[in-house]
Amino acid sequence: MIGRKMYNSNVNLLPLKSIELFSLLSDAELAEISSKISVKKFKKNEVILHEEDTSEYMYIILSGKVKVLQVTEEGRETILAFHGSGDFFGEMSLIDGKTVPASVAAIENSEVAIISKNDFYALLFVQNKVLVQLLRIFCARIRGAYERIQILSFNNAAQRVKTLLMMLADMNGQVTEKGTMLNIKLTHQNIADMTGITRETVTRILNKAQKDGDIFFEGKTIFLSKEYLQKDFIIKK
Repeated sequence: MIGRKMYNSNVNLLPLKSIELFSLLSDAELAEISSKISVKKFKKNEVILHEEDTSEYMYIILSGKVKVLQVTEEGRETILAFHGSGDFFGEMSLIDGKTVPASVAAIENSEVAIISKNDFYALLFVQNKVLVQLLRIFCARIRGAYERIQILSFNNAAQRVKTLLMMLADMNGQVTEKGTMLNIKLTHQNIADMTGITRETVTRILNKAQKDGDIFFEGKTIFLSKEYLQKDFIIKK
């Protein structure tokens, strides 16, 4: 996979500056680590990292979006998460040496920075600021995992869907005059997989939310109203 042609450029520092992991570094420090980074372009639907691989690389999304997924024995795809520009993955396998528990595939043409295991450790040892940011990001991910567990703890299906949409709005949302736009395309099946309910139930919940003016669609793009995000949800027994 990594044996495919990559280009090691004078990596543009601008996208690196926007990545949370490197946000505390100066231009001089960014320039120093850029020489250790290779960049590869992935086409839409191309697999970047296969499930059960033992990764020797860390991947940082410079542009585009990817999905983290698992495939059941029946061949059904379950989406676990979405990542966009500035997010990274593969680092856990570098740290604990275990196989990757899920596959990662591009959902649009994406450009990904790749750092080898040796360079990853050298970076952490030399740049304490990167290590501090990594620990902060890990803490945020643990909190995010708690939120995902909370979704599955709700007996009310509509509450599961709303909690997921609010999480996605926080991670991938853009406030516009029309409402908060989710910068990611979701099918009803995607939402069903991420909330543990059926696609038919998701469709019913979204149709009601749209009728109530809580959400609306432009093509496949979802907008959440300000009132919807602030509305207290009353769980019906």
